[in-house]
Amino acid sequence: MTTPTNRTVLITGCSSGIGEATAARLVRAGWDVYATARRPETLTALADAGCTTLALDVTDEASMSTAVDAVLAGAGQIDALVNNAGYSQSGALESVDVDDVRRQFETNVFGLLRLTQLVLPHMRERRSGRIVNIGSMGGKLTFPGGGVYHASKYAVEALSDALRFEVAGFGIQVVLIEPGLITTNFEAAVAAGMPAGEGPYAAFNEAVMKSTSEAYDGPMARLGGPPEAVAKVIEKALTKAHPKPRYLVTPSAYGAIVTRRIMPDRAWDLAMKAQFPQPR
Repeated sequence: MTTPTNRTVLITGCSSGIGEATAARLVRAGWDVYATARRPETLTALADAGCTTLALDVTDEASMSTAVDAVLAGAGQIDALVNNAGYSQSGALESVDVDDVRRQFETNVFGLLRLTQLVLPHMRERRSGRIVNIGSMGGKLTFPGGGVYHASKYAVEALSDALRFEVAGFGIQVVLIEPGLITTNFEAAVAAGMPAGEGPYAAFNEAVMKSTSEAYDGPMARLGGPPEAVAKVIEKALTKAHPKPRYLVTPSAYGAIVTRRIMPDRAWDLAMKAQFPQPR
């Protein structure tokens, strides 16, 4: 595999975690990296590393259009797009504010799709390009209390599968990355998005928050991996001549997805009942 030179990649959600690690890895490998975030002041370290940093809010049409135009004006091309921006909304479905659900889908789904639509005309014209979508093992299974987040990641699965077929004839390849447990501050975002602790689901929501925290801080963390593990796979997805349609990352992703695939629904429900208190 040769090291890419003079290739341009646009990455969303680079203020921390997977996006930050990916931007840092690719700029070291010789890519022309445009690292973006809603708050560009969080990208100082990436700018110092050689990335071009831009403001990009995937819930704002003007922000997305401006960012794409800036990349084309500066680099003249977009060889790859990494749709990484996303976060988790947790809580029993009846207890989640529908406006919070809309915000979750605006970021995790609609923003991903719209930014892809803005980049595709350029890629089609050049008959070349690669789009990497950051999904999750949560797009293949569902944990109680995570219905909204899982629904958004199931949607990313569907969009990626459809898009892969639709743009292949234009020389554009689409790859979906499905990380498992990643040791970032993701659990803090889960806690911040949890509905208020009152009502019939209060104890359940509290248990979901505790379980999430333990997964990141307890023994389960050994089955996870750092953001750099995902960044390494993203680089592979961008540089291999014939990348796989999907890449799982971390032992937790392999274990959970295989377990869910072979476990009947009622058995899965019993397993979840052993981990979470069922609301009553």
